[in-house]
Amino acid sequence: MAGEIVAGADALVVDSKDHVATALKDLAAGVQIHYRSNEEIKTILSLDPIPFGHKVALIDIAAGQDVYKYGEIIGRATQTIEAGRHVHVHNVEGIRGRGDQSQGE
Repeated sequence: MAGEIVAGADALVVDSKDHVATALKDLAAGVQIHYRSNEEIKTILSLDPIPFGHKVALIDIAAGQDVYKYGEIIGRATQTIEAGRHVHVHNVEGIRGRGDQSQGE
């Protein structure tokens, strides 16, 4: 893991390439989210409620852009996602393990 969970942190970033942070508790819309990135504590304003364990966008993500978590691509944005928005199945399409995208069939 890139960093330890610090008291007071609301969300966790695993890799410096990540576009999202994972909520460590339920977060309301309109609150400052404190997250650790490398050795820094940063903040972002939540634009949506973010449930525990779900993702919040740290940057603006364009429709069609790959989304990174754990330093890896976890999906592709199906619409533009503003920084501070909830990132989940309603705006990200998984691209791994999909039979409809298999090669050679």
